[in-house]
Amino acid sequence: MSVTVVKGGLETTVQDWPGRKGAFGMGFPPSGPIDHWSFRLANLLVGNAPGAAALECAFIGPTLRFERDTAVALTGADMQATLDGEPLPLWESIGVSAGQTLRLRSAITGARTYVAFAGGIDVPLFLGSRATFVIGACGGLDGTALKEGQSVPLGQGDAAPGRRLRDGARPPALEDGAWEIEVVAGPNDDWIDEAGRRRFLESDWRLSPKSNRVGFRLEGPDWTFAPKATDKAPENGEHPSNVIDHGYPIGAINLCGQTPIILMVDTLTLGGFINPYTVPTCAWPKLGQSRPNETYRFRQVSVEDAQAGRRRIAALCTAESLVS
Repeated sequence: MSVTVVKGGLETTVQDWPGRKGAFGMGFPPSGPIDHWSFRLANLLVGNAPGAAALECAFIGPTLRFERDTAVALTGADMQATLDGEPLPLWESIGVSAGQTLRLRSAITGARTYVAFAGGIDVPLFLGSRATFVIGACGGLDGTALKEGQSVPLGQGDAAPGRRLRDGARPPALEDGAWEIEVVAGPNDDWIDEAGRRRFLESDWRLSPKSNRVGFRLEGPDWTFAPKATDKAPENGEHPSNVIDHGYPIGAINLCGQTPIILMVDTLTLGGFINPYTVPTCAWPKLGQSRPNETYRFRQVSVEDAQAGRRRIAALCTAESLVS
């Protein structure tokens, strides 16, 4: 009752949504999918609960052989998927038979493809979640990205091929490699002077290839600091970006010297750098599909606007978005 890994791809991991909650204080981040919008829709297409365990495939996808009849759905990036050599469409559920082979190649649009199976992936829970935390070697399938020869166990589920999405349900596509990313001010925005805050919002920031599920490193102009960051007690550290160790919000733009790093789903829990802005979860689907060397332009929104954006996505990740 499984899927056999013929090739693992670049980094293919088992994830669930919203990931591992309540364990951050013990040093375990939530993990889970970065583009949670596409992830939830993939599950809905095959008849699962939106948070069921499925695969996140980054940049180069896996090759998988089905050992039983089931249904599968692919969402997110276009990795030129084929089933026994025939093109496989995105954003709909497809029936597959035992012995067939699904192959994903390099992403030609976007960065991450999500693969859901009817019944979900039935790996053991770790701290209440099936999400893989590779650095901690826990969760998912043996705590690692998929490897050749592994078997991915599937749960019991009724295959539901032929499901599609209503217009407007999927995340909007990007064509030009320039993303507008929402941010909320804080928790340490008052450590940046007015010119520095304006420069941050008015500049293009390039996504560095030195990025992963722990953090997205950005390249752009230098920051300038408020007196609070330079006239401070010595225990805060020497550099203006240093502060007494404190907790980091997931999605925070962590300022390490002059290098901003967006703290992602596998990030560390605390540290001694300031976080002038935070990317709310409603913007994570855009982060999840952005590629190295593409650019971000940040737009500040209120907490209320960010919460409304999260609710809008949640409303689309329901059975009401399906067409049989």
